[in-house]
Amino acid sequence: MSKRTSLRIGIAGLGAIGRSVASRLDRGIPGCRLAAIAGRDPARTADFIASLSQPVLSVAIADLAEHCDIVVECAPSALLMSIIEPVLAAGKKVIVLSVGALLEHMDRLDELSSRGGQILVPTGALLGLDAVTAAAEGQIRSIRMISRKPPIGFIGAPLVVEKNIDLMSLREPLKLYEGTARDAAKGFPANLNVAIALSLAGIGPDKTYLEVWADPGVQKNTHRIEVDSDAASFSMTIENIPSENPKTGLITAQSVAALLRKMSAPVRVGT
Repeated sequence: MSKRTSLRIGIAGLGAIGRSVASRLDRGIPGCRLAAIAGRDPARTADFIASLSQPVLSVAIADLAEHCDIVVECAPSALLMSIIEPVLAAGKKVIVLSVGALLEHMDRLDELSSRGGQILVPTGALLGLDAVTAAAEGQIRSIRMISRKPPIGFIGAPLVVEKNIDLMSLREPLKLYEGTARDAAKGFPANLNVAIALSLAGIGPDKTYLEVWADPGVQKNTHRIEVDSDAASFSMTIENIPSENPKTGLITAQSVAALLRKMSAPVRVGT
């Protein structure tokens, strides 16, 4: 595919994931080109763009849809709607990583997508979403997920702050939460987007159950999912190496790159 017909990709947010996805696009993903970046700090955004090999526009979040075919949301969850609304209104696609924040706005998504826009949720730091989606075509009886992260990965989480938990003094695993994915999204909005993605692929946030552990004995962000359905019963575990942001695994940015690569691939593997 030539550059003339390449999909124009925009990045909203220049944290660890945003920079990684932008750098991968700059190195080259067939069928895609990095067209625009919206960062909160204009000076830092300009410095980052200057480090790229190809010219890229620096624009406001509201203007990304004007310059892009697909926008990748890599920003704090509080900014989600300001990012996705103009993109969906323009009938374009947005890749959402702050999946937990979607739950607060599900009643508006049909309206926002009425012009042909689409929200895409990458696999991110989880695994097995293809199998869960396939199982959901039948009857899923139960889905449970157990997440363990180093204590530093939970610093600043609302539930941790509310309970005044001293994470850095832990010497043994501490269960921070047990309950539904919906309630987990409120207590850990930056930590458990994988759980919301799992729930949306399967039986919903009110029937997907979680255990969340701060574990000083692990060095990787670890997620185990257990699914029982009429088509199959399966369990899977993934251990993700944290990025420079300890809340997020390195594989998250790679998942976005893989999704973008699929957009124009002659052969697409996976459901």
